[in-house]
Amino acid sequence: MLRDGGTARIRPITPADADRLVEFYEQVSDQSKYFRFFAPYPRLSDKDVRRFTHHDYVNRVGLAAVVRDRFIATVRYDRIDSEGRPSSAGTDAEVAFLVQDAHHGRGVASALLEHIAAVAQERGIRRFTAEVLPENRKMVKVFTDAGYVQRRSFADGVVHLEFDLEPTAASLAVMRAREHRAEARSVQRLLTPRSVAVLGVSRNPQSVGRALLRNLAGFQGPVYAVNRRAPRGTELEGVPTHCSLSEIEGPVDLAVIAVPQEAVPGAVAECGAHGVQGLVVVTAGYAETGPEGRDRQRALVRQARAAGMRVIGPNAFGLLNTDPAHPLNASLAPMLPARGPFGLFCQSGAIGVGLLEAAHRRGMGISSFASVGNRADVSGNDWLQYWEEDPATEVVLLYLESFGNPRKFTRIARRLAQSKPVVVIKGARHTGSLPPGHAVQPAAGGLRDATVDALFQQAGVLRVGTITELLDTGELLAAQPLPAGDRVAVVGNSDSLGLVTYDACLSAGLRPRTPVDLTTAATGENFRIALETALADPDVDAVVAVAIPPIAAQTAISPDSGADEPEFAEGITEAGARAAELGKPLLLVHLALTELPRRLRLVGIPAYPRPERAVTALTQAVHYTQWRRRTAEAEQTARVPEFDRIDEAGARVLIAEALRTGATAEPSRVAGRGPARRTSAPTQAGPARITLPDDQAAALLAHYGIDVVPTLPAPDEESAALAAAALGYPVALKATAEHLRHRPDLGSVRLDLTGEPGLRRAYHELDALLGGAETVRPVVQRLAPRGVDTVIGATVDPAVGAILSFGLAGAPAELLGDVAHRLIPATDQDVASLIREVRAAPLLFGWRGAVPVDTDALEELLLRVSRLVDDLPEVASVDLEPVVVAPHGLAVLEACVRIAPLPVRTDLGPRAMSTL
Repeated sequence: MLRDGGTARIRPITPADADRLVEFYEQVSDQSKYFRFFAPYPRLSDKDVRRFTHHDYVNRVGLAAVVRDRFIATVRYDRIDSEGRPSSAGTDAEVAFLVQDAHHGRGVASALLEHIAAVAQERGIRRFTAEVLPENRKMVKVFTDAGYVQRRSFADGVVHLEFDLEPTAASLAVMRAREHRAEARSVQRLLTPRSVAVLGVSRNPQSVGRALLRNLAGFQGPVYAVNRRAPRGTELEGVPTHCSLSEIEGPVDLAVIAVPQEAVPGAVAECGAHGVQGLVVVTAGYAETGPEGRDRQRALVRQARAAGMRVIGPNAFGLLNTDPAHPLNASLAPMLPARGPFGLFCQSGAIGVGLLEAAHRRGMGISSFASVGNRADVSGNDWLQYWEEDPATEVVLLYLESFGNPRKFTRIARRLAQSKPVVVIKGARHTGSLPPGHAVQPAAGGLRDATVDALFQQAGVLRVGTITELLDTGELLAAQPLPAGDRVAVVGNSDSLGLVTYDACLSAGLRPRTPVDLTTAATGENFRIALETALADPDVDAVVAVAIPPIAAQTAISPDSGADEPEFAEGITEAGARAAELGKPLLLVHLALTELPRRLRLVGIPAYPRPERAVTALTQAVHYTQWRRRTAEAEQTARVPEFDRIDEAGARVLIAEALRTGATAEPSRVAGRGPARRTSAPTQAGPARITLPDDQAAALLAHYGIDVVPTLPAPDEESAALAAAALGYPVALKATAEHLRHRPDLGSVRLDLTGEPGLRRAYHELDALLGGAETVRPVVQRLAPRGVDTVIGATVDPAVGAILSFGLAGAPAELLGDVAHRLIPATDQDVASLIREVRAAPLLFGWRGAVPVDTDALEELLLRVSRLVDDLPEVASVDLEPVVVAPHGLAVLEACVRIAPLPVRTDLGPRAMSTL
């Protein structure tokens, strides 16, 4: 993706490119040639052409940026030694660029630098050198802006640059900033075309092509209709019809394709030849139909990108832009929605229709909308990049069914959420099924819901369950200030409705005050005074007004009891103005009122027909405020502490040896003992995983200051006595058979054995109760202090990265799923909130008069596990269960560590577009 939103393919230069190279060089200006060769160099000799097209792809590599099968820029490196001479063993390389003048300023050289640097690193090159003429300021800027550690010198009229290729925080930040600008610009180009053509406009008024053409009626630029069979001079929907794009004299920026599937490749080729910038492919028959359709979809994207075009779809509903300066309805929606602050993105046309219709009924306007179908190219991540820059978008609403790149989504959404709320419905919450046609990374096709929740939580994304909740929450976030806290005042003319609202607040975890009942005789002035009083209270963060129709005192039910009271609207509107001044949200819960909600929405006060809906939206706003506050504080105060007893080098040696020898779980030092029960977040399939034997797992953990309580096998009574003597009393005797592990309720554990007689007696009891040693698989373990049993896990999900998990052992985690998750690396604030997030957390803090346990030691253990998994990418999972947390200190009783060959990270390295 280039700076202006266009695309280019970057590939190696081969001997077959000789003619392309010569043609490219002829289009370069004399000045650019002078800057490249430091002398006039009007043409390439045959020797030059051979040299620049023949590479060994190790010591000499050349890459080209290609658009429409033509070179627009080249880069090459040559490996050199310390004296600057060609070398096959040096770690330095000289790099040089040449960019066609017509493509200067598009960020082509920066993109090539990222890719050639990655290629060089893979081949053992650690540093680039370059010589640049001082007047070639653009190229000097390419190097200096790249973010690498560099050195500069000047001699003999030439600037000499050296920079290390190891990625730094600055170079990654530069790449991501370029990625952000390019992707945002690519969406902007789609939304603001100067001209639009619809390919596949039929003479049938009911056809898709005709509907698309009709919907473009409000577009302010030229609109063209293309129908290969239409007689010349034909007009459809008042638009002249052309047989092909080539007949159109002016440029076409956006093409909407509604031709039959078999005609799409020809239509795309025609668009590429005409210089079209973007495509909306409404045509179906691609990946949603099966493997052959997926192949067609990939070919479609390759064809479009080769011509520098981006694709919405295929199988798309379309896109909308309500900007008065650039109104665009390139979709199947029959009308352009009203202008408003919401950016809407859908992966489903049906849900998109529902969202647009529901927003219209509520009077909620949108800034832009996209329903991208199979999202083979332009995805939700691209739209998030755009909406971050778009001043007209204040709240982002998403309907997602899958993630193409979850790591990237998390990174972009977290940055966006710091300035604009992001509210999401995630489809397939329970089934984990992948919708037909969605191309994803192999590991991202079935993300567990707990993983998705952790991803959303740390990114500050608000997850809701229904379309109604999506719009309820979005309306509140767009119309009202964010609440400073969770203290809520409830004021209204119905005691019962106030109490229901109060209960809903309590159930949602808010802190409501006792409702203020104005009685059914309340007037609009009564509402205003009571609401303004509540708003002025410094102990109130948000106010919910509850209203029912006024009921006449002389009758139980007046014939007009369902009619609205205009005074209510006036009083609540005045209070709303005061709420805006104080920066506190005001929202309405109403029953049997019709006009009041409409009037209040006109002045930005959201109205809800049920208390639960209002409280759900308010709770989401409170959570968002809390996340923003925590994030801002964390940027200033959160840290990853440095601990003693960290031996990363020793751990790497142990892992390398285990991978080399192919260790498995079979040679466990504890006889017959199976692998530990998984307690970390479930993950997707990845490379084959190796379970370390217990002694190796304990040794690896010890390299990070994590001590596992020693355990020895006890296959018979005498072995048990010897093991206890070796460990030192007191000890515990435990069964480790898979069906008995972590089941003290079955009598599988004997504690506080202080001497040999008690140990032998316990061994006989265990044997008699549960079966012989072969069935029970007993072990002797040094006794740990009493405390709260917890479980700690870390796992690497290939799609989203490493995840740290925590819960209380036993029923809370296994039966109730009471486990919390954080992404790794975790900070001290992350782990502090992690242990407090589980519902059973009060057991750690002195519930019912118990002695609080050592949560400082628990947080340190979590940070050490996080550090281990972050440092050692070969570690696939760590499970510690149980971890007994005592009032002073803790003990890890069992550990299971799995390792795998080093995975490939897809979120680092040079920018590249998806090839799924």
